[in-house]
Amino acid sequence: MSHHLVEFENVRFRYPDGTEALKGASFRITHGESVGIIGANGAGKSTLLMQMNGYMLPSAGTVTIGDLQLTKKTRPEIRKKVGVVFQNPDDQLFMPTVHDDVAFGPLNLGMHAEKVQERVLTALRTVGCLDLREKPPHRLSGGQKRAVSIATVIAMDPDILVMDEPSSNLDPKSRRYLMNLLKKFEHTKIVAAHDLDFILEVCRRCLVIHDGRIVADGPAGEILTDQSLLEENNLELPLSLQSRSVPESVVARFDRRQVPE
Repeated sequence: MSHHLVEFENVRFRYPDGTEALKGASFRITHGESVGIIGANGAGKSTLLMQMNGYMLPSAGTVTIGDLQLTKKTRPEIRKKVGVVFQNPDDQLFMPTVHDDVAFGPLNLGMHAEKVQERVLTALRTVGCLDLREKPPHRLSGGQKRAVSIATVIAMDPDILVMDEPSSNLDPKSRRYLMNLLKKFEHTKIVAAHDLDFILEVCRRCLVIHDGRIVADGPAGEILTDQSLLEENNLELPLSLQSRSVPESVVARFDRRQVPE
């Protein structure tokens, strides 16, 4: 399904202050893949995500989403295909009620009121927050805000779900709920995170970014159990694998989860 395609070809991005955040990033993600993007602070993770629906445009190289190459002209259409959940839910929730926040996107697509209502209820049921629909977002817990911010994206029915640090500031119960929720999604999922245990649990494929370049790409179970590779890129083994050697059975368990063609 070409509309689920995400392809970066030698993408570079330079901020106005001269900082070069991406230095020739290239990769291809296809239908149904669950892909984690990991790297140290400043490696370029968030900048990479912001290219995926045109919040930023490449300084050089090409970003292709489905059949469209990202440009100022194609950006509105691409934003219908790619839903981004920001690191801070407060950047995404700004309406008087949860219902209004989730309805905002579909309404701006010009949908009929009945269709919008259907989208809102479905999205809130999906994330387990239907009972919160009349609450003001600022009264929600961190975990509830995260779930509702995901609902605002689901309501747009994107082909591709992109998340930046989705488990940050969540308590263990909320984090586990989010993991289970994401594992049920049929979307193509792209998740950038410092939480390597989260990536190991949710994603089948993993990209390592270092100094604006993709330096490793492979099955998550293989990448995230490679201590030497992680240390070379200023990362550590997932906490669940630290303080003990990684048994072959762990690597085999994750390697058996095939990355989609």
